[in-house]
Amino acid sequence: MGLDRGMVTIATANVNGIRAAYRNGMAAWLADRQPDILLLQEVRAPDDIVASLLGDDWQIVHEACEIKGRAGVAIASRLPFHAVRIGLGNGEPEVPVDTGRWVEADLDLPSGERLTVVSTYIHSGTAGTPKMDQKYAHLEKVTTRLTELMASGQHVVVAGDLNIAHTNNDIKNWKGNLKSAGFLPQERAYLDKWFAEGWVDLGRVHGGDGPGPYTWWSNRGQSFANDSGWRIDYQLATPALAERASNVRVDRADSYETRWSDHAPLLVDYAL
Repeated sequence: MGLDRGMVTIATANVNGIRAAYRNGMAAWLADRQPDILLLQEVRAPDDIVASLLGDDWQIVHEACEIKGRAGVAIASRLPFHAVRIGLGNGEPEVPVDTGRWVEADLDLPSGERLTVVSTYIHSGTAGTPKMDQKYAHLEKVTTRLTELMASGQHVVVAGDLNIAHTNNDIKNWKGNLKSAGFLPQERAYLDKWFAEGWVDLGRVHGGDGPGPYTWWSNRGQSFANDSGWRIDYQLATPALAERASNVRVDRADSYETRWSDHAPLLVDYAL
């Protein structure tokens, strides 16, 4: 584990249904990579299934979506939880479409410091439909919370599937997607705002100018084989924590057949 090296490894992954991911090899991947903190999106399973699949080695906080078979986010940690917070309702009930999309945990580190981690899933939306209006409304809530977390002065990692490609270098076929959800100017402007407030996009900072490295590929055609993907999975860190980040890598499967999700995990080592 990372703790043996004086490092904490955080992995984020959209599992596209945790039961299917385990059927397709996620357990072997997890045993090999041994992250200390695992942030999951699109879990799409109840609490007992999540706990039974991950096993007893983890502390887990999970929020299932109120709409069955959709969304769901979880944090699994080998470090002790100090506190957990679920959702963005500020104590008020959230509408079903917003559930299963945001979970936070404060973790006690061996150094005595504290780390806040967030697993978030923002749905893809469809341009010009009510789903897009829902996405923008949720992005407003996310923006408010990110501002609060940045102002806290704590070490924070916000990670997950944002379903937004930030620039042309984050999507292979950007010319063909200028009017597509996930690459609309209004969506991308939210990332501009977050980065202007100080959030560091570790995937881009450590991944070079691009294009890529991509984290999601359509199942249609030869998208994966041709690496015609989107970079929509992120680890965003507060500035002081970003300085402690290293070995940022997209864990792309060797072949289409060996994938256990349509997303690739994103892993980062932090000197903590």
